[in-house]
Amino acid sequence: MISEVSPAHLSDWLLAARVHGEPVLLDVREPLELQTASIQPGEFALLTIPMGEIPARLAELDPAQPVACLCHHGARSLRVATFLAQNGFEHVVNITGGIDAWSLERDTAVPRY
Repeated sequence: MISEVSPAHLSDWLLAARVHGEPVLLDVREPLELQTASIQPGEFALLTIPMGEIPARLAELDPAQPVACLCHHGARSLRVATFLAQNGFEHVVNITGGIDAWSLERDTAVPRY
């Protein structure tokens, strides 16, 4: 089962995850979605790979690094987090509610769509 974290509690997860390396926030939304609403790296490295490209680009991710997956509402990112866990990634979480919850709980400057 994949762990989940809300945007409001992401900082706590990031702090705890640092013992395993620099956390990566993996945004799996499509390019048009990224143009509509994006986040900025801060407490984490940011990597954007659309969900459909994850299998072909898996080598861009380090299985030892903590990864938090993000999409629009949390369904696609949960699928990606599950895929990563099945492929040897040990420290993976899904960000519940996606960028929509991010806009409500963490950064109201991020547009909702």
